[in-house]
Amino acid sequence: MTLLRDRDLARAFDHASHSYDRLTALNPGYRTDLLRSARRLRLPRDGEGMHVLDLGCGSGISTRALLRAAPRARVTGVDASSGMLRCALAKPWPERVRFLHLSAEELATAGEGPFDAVFAAYLFRNVTRPDRILRTVRTLLRPGGRLAVHEYALSGSAVHRALWTAVCHGVVIPLGTLSGDRALYRHLWRSVLAFDTAPAFTDRLTRAGFSGVRAAPVAGWQTGIVHTFLARNGSTTAVREP
Repeated sequence: MTLLRDRDLARAFDHASHSYDRLTALNPGYRTDLLRSARRLRLPRDGEGMHVLDLGCGSGISTRALLRAAPRARVTGVDASSGMLRCALAKPWPERVRFLHLSAEELATAGEGPFDAVFAAYLFRNVTRPDRILRTVRTLLRPGGRLAVHEYALSGSAVHRALWTAVCHGVVIPLGTLSGDRALYRHLWRSVLAFDTAPAFTDRLTRAGFSGVRAAPVAGWQTGIVHTFLARNGSTTAVREP
């Protein structure tokens, strides 16, 4: 099963950036589920005094969800695709939001952080070395800092696997083909099948040193297909609210 990786994947997202927002808008619950995951960070006082990283921010849809969940937080969005970032930058944002053209790997040495929370939507399935990125996230997070990962991670049920394939072949890939981005949306289908199940990614987070790890399913047709993974950086006893 061949997947797009690194620069090839970034170029595919560059090409798809012109239609990405329109296509995701056709997915029932796409934005609602992102907002629910951002709210599951449970940032106190609407995020006042907190710095939040949107890792793999894409065109800014996840960034908008973060701002709705924590309207007083300072947000830094990071993505490897210049095309997606151009879409994000074309939208209106308050001064406390900024965007950086960096891959998740490059962020480790970019001098950013520390962050009070990290939100990563649809990222880990697309990186070559997820464990390395998790280590990077831990170095960027304050002790006790919060992590929310919103990701296509199947439950492990054969029913959910079959449903995902049916939706991709019946809707997602045909729409992606019409927009000229068939390779990217075939990658989407394949990458979900190849990625960790929800229990496996929960175990991966625990092995990486995160605490209080739990997975919460999203609602609607994506139940068992998309999950929110919640965790803290290190021991929960180190948590101090700002």
